Amino acid sequence: MSSNPRSIGFIAALVIATGVAAGGFAVGQGLERFRTGDRSVTVKGLAEKEVQSDYAIWTLSFRRAGADFGSVQRTLADDRDRVVAFLKGLGFTEAEIEVRPLQVQDAYAREYGGNQQPLRFQGQGQVLVKSAKPQTVEAAALAVDPLIQAGVQLGGGNDGPPGPRYQLRGFNEIKAPLLAEATRNARDQAQKFAAESGATLGPLRSANQGVIQIGSSDGQGFDDGSSRLKRLRVVSTFEYAIE
Repeated sequence: MSSNPRSIGFIAALVIATGVAAGGFAVGQGLERFRTGDRSVTVKGLAEKEVQSDYAIWTLSFRRAGADFGSVQRTLADDRDRVVAFLKGLGFTEAEIEVRPLQVQDAYAREYGGNQQPLRFQGQGQVLVKSAKPQTVEAAALAVDPLIQAGVQLGGGNDGPPGPRYQLRGFNEIKAPLLAEATRNARDQAQKFAAESGATLGPLRSANQGVIQIGSSDGQGFDDGSSRLKRLRVVSTFEYAIE
């Protein structure tokens, strides 16, 4: 009795799939599942890319305290002018600089323990930089010594960790090529599996593009906005027929 070559190839595929799964090698190569009943293989396609941020928001917070309301307010106004002059000196335009209103609070007006504060009036101001020049913002954040030397007390804001926050606003422009790379990677894995098992890769049955994750440039954890370099990673899942 003669044997059907297609059946032999499919049996070989089953044997190889079983051995690979047992060795744990398949997962690392993108093979996720092999179904004998409906003759299909499910693979994962991976794509990673390191990209530069295209936008930055930098909050420069400064604060003062004193026994006289007017004095604290005037000092804060002077600090604000110094910060704005510093930023303009680095080339930032008025459109990139946002000045927030000054805030001065009377500590004695607090409900609990306010009159125990040695300095009655406490105030703060903020100047924001919103720019499509992340590299310039990064360099500026490392060059604030003149402000400190001028007596500006930077820090103490309530908008999260200090330093610029970097964003990727052109995400959609990068998304399509990344998904295409993951698709090619998955098909290559499926094609390799079919070829090594003596079978033929059939049509695509289903696809799940997955979620594109934005992580830190070192690949350790999710992006918290502090890194100008971002690492994009997508894992897509595809099911192909095996003939």
